[in-house]
Amino acid sequence: MGLLRAAGVVYKPVEQLDLGPDSNEIYVEADIKAPRMGGLLAKIFAWILESRIFGALAFYILKRLNRVHKFISNATVEEPPMFVPLHPYVDLDEQEVIEIDSDASPAERVQQAMNCLPLTSENSLDAFKFSCFRRWTIADYSRAYRNGEITPLKVAERFIYAVHESSSRPLSIAFFINYDAEDILRQATESTLRYERGAPISALDGVPIAVKDEIDCSPYPTTGGTKWLHKVRPCTGDACCVARLRSCGAILVGKTNMHELGATPSGINPHYGWEFLVAFLFHKPNLQLNTVTCSFCECCRPPRNPYDPSRISGGSSSGSAAVVCAGLCPAALGVDGGGSVRMPASLSGVVGFKPTFGGIPHSGVLPLNWTVGMVGVLAGTLEDAFIVYAAISGHLPSHEPTTLPPKIHFPLLNSTNPISNIKLAIYGEWFNDCNEEIRLCCSNAVQLLCERYNWKTVEVTIPELEVMRLAHYVTIGSECSTALSSHLENLGRSEFGWDARVVVDIYGAFNSNEYIKAQKLRYRHMQIHNKIFAKADVIVTPTTGMTAYSISKNALKTGELDYVNGGTIIRYQIAGNFLGLPAITVPVGYDKAGLPIGLQFIGKPWSEPTLMHLAFAMQALCITDYRKPKVFYDILGKK
Repeated sequence: MGLLRAAGVVYKPVEQLDLGPDSNEIYVEADIKAPRMGGLLAKIFAWILESRIFGALAFYILKRLNRVHKFISNATVEEPPMFVPLHPYVDLDEQEVIEIDSDASPAERVQQAMNCLPLTSENSLDAFKFSCFRRWTIADYSRAYRNGEITPLKVAERFIYAVHESSSRPLSIAFFINYDAEDILRQATESTLRYERGAPISALDGVPIAVKDEIDCSPYPTTGGTKWLHKVRPCTGDACCVARLRSCGAILVGKTNMHELGATPSGINPHYGWEFLVAFLFHKPNLQLNTVTCSFCECCRPPRNPYDPSRISGGSSSGSAAVVCAGLCPAALGVDGGGSVRMPASLSGVVGFKPTFGGIPHSGVLPLNWTVGMVGVLAGTLEDAFIVYAAISGHLPSHEPTTLPPKIHFPLLNSTNPISNIKLAIYGEWFNDCNEEIRLCCSNAVQLLCERYNWKTVEVTIPELEVMRLAHYVTIGSECSTALSSHLENLGRSEFGWDARVVVDIYGAFNSNEYIKAQKLRYRHMQIHNKIFAKADVIVTPTTGMTAYSISKNALKTGELDYVNGGTIIRYQIAGNFLGLPAITVPVGYDKAGLPIGLQFIGKPWSEPTLMHLAFAMQALCITDYRKPKVFYDILGKK
């Protein structure tokens, strides 16, 4: 196909790029050329991609139409490759922080995080009469347990009932792929006894925490949303982050639903939901996944958005977002390889936090995308995201690459002196590349924040954002394809859902030239962002370009590929993953349909304390306007 070779871009040196507000660098909008595919169309497209006759031509056309050839394959990039986004520590001299002992245990770190929070009332649960919607926090659980108003065992029983109820008709929400009622009750009983002895381990003792099914957590298999991965990669124990939560006394309540292999932002999984219902009907909560086959695909129950169960909760950490939104847990773990924590958090109206690359141990997490994926936290409030982050962050196992800072700082959220002189970088054309309701909501939120704290916005230009999106896609696709290659040789593709099957086919079409070019572009964009951070403390954007869209019927049977909507949802996510930057989303409002809207702060490497200060300030200005989801369970409050 040399005669049809597309001309490639010749990238000029970063030093010649004008990043100011009047730059002549053109904002290139995403122009994704791919139809929405579900049902029969997804099956036909998979057959074409896997055809020896038509496959190579189809891949060539897809790459050319979607500008992979222009921006990646045939481009001239002078920068060296950056294969892993590790960041050397730089003392940022952040405001209102406290230095933490790097050798502190997870429980000690949780207590130190609690000491950084504003004082809360010691009143009983009955004393909380809210004029607006408010989620129960980790501090509420801890206080209620200490005061003897409720026990972890009672909370566990309510949790189990709520999950049962939500998975049944008419709601039909599959929050979990797997859970074990007996194990939950066992953990809750042990926690209750600790409180009766007056010796809880930490504020997390007895608090229900869910775990995305991409992270090892005993006694469950780790499926990655597939029907087969747990058979070839057995779970032998807790992931490091899960072990740290367990050491704090948290109740690990099960493995949340997710898009198969984290393939798209919809979070819809055609494999799970039916098995979950069968487990309840036959009183077998610890159902082995290979004992039931979902032959009635129309009965599959996806994770749904608690604000509108006819819509997606977002992916790929869809179950983790939904379970927090619905009040079943104050926090959950997710994995963020391409916005997979922040997107569902935003679409479901909760906080989503992705730390700096290397800040949380990756040991025990499925190795699907090892240079862009990070464990993250979804929580009902910023405070709860902070507490869970405190428990799971810190020194990494010796075999993991890291440049962890020699000093660890926590934000003093209880300080009476708000941080000052903050500069928020905004690239106007990018910020406004979303639907009008999101643009107005997020613009008003930024204006409110600046007026309240006398912070400033700085107009900037961040060039080549569409190039960065494509380079990230090449990277995550190549890494996932490599991780699965040995299994594909043995299993073939028949075990995949049709949507994941198409994605895996496309992932396998990238070559070494394209992967190396993508890593050169990673280095280039890190230099661009470093120059932006020389002008401002953080970059602020909407979290997604649209609110949650409707779940189509055929997506329940075959999964769904919707690259156009997916591209709109993922628009603001890429720098956090491709460049390993910390980022956080906080809910700031709703559209006319009552669907949540999130605002995102992207920070310098190791600037987690500043990001939390900003998110906490934003939350404080919006919290009185938070709305109760249509599906919500008051697990802690009185019935």
